[in-house]
Amino acid sequence: MQNMIDRIDERLGSRVRIEREVRGWSLTELAKRSGVSRAMIHKVETGTASPTAMLLARLAGAFEMSMSTLMLRAEMQDGLLLRKEQQPVWTDPATGYLRRHVSPLSDTSIDVISVELPPRKEAAFPAASYLNQKHLIWVLGGQLVFFQGNDRYEMEEGDCLELGPPNDCLFKNETDQPCKYAVIVLKNK
Repeated sequence: MQNMIDRIDERLGSRVRIEREVRGWSLTELAKRSGVSRAMIHKVETGTASPTAMLLARLAGAFEMSMSTLMLRAEMQDGLLLRKEQQPVWTDPATGYLRRHVSPLSDTSIDVISVELPPRKEAAFPAASYLNQKHLIWVLGGQLVFFQGNDRYEMEEGDCLELGPPNDCLFKNETDQPCKYAVIVLKNK
């Protein structure tokens, strides 16, 4: 499992470097646009640091894309069937938030991501993570408290929420049990 995580960190770092270079940006320019230090960006790009969800969201926002799009570009392979053992899994080193991209790379405009949020943990994402896409949050197990801007939603298993206009968001598990939910992303073409 550790080797798979290392490869994901390397692919994410490589993708960040590619996105930066395609735009003709220096490390300094990306640092200025994202609010992430040059040193940390360098560590991410070289695969020597495991980026947190917040850090990835800030970098993706600087590229004017969602974190999901950045991760999709780093992790996905072609094919109609994406078996569980082939699905890219990433764990946020800061929170233990586990993200699994379950939908195969295809021409459809839908991505499905499975998330497990550990007990008493939270994951915050800036509004830039939600640009140019519609998101649904579907709770599959446990309880989730979700904040979109100043709005608070207490969600139980089976509840599904459509996110409004892009806003800072916080996923929070206030219980002693893991929370499992799916994020369904409808990408604008």
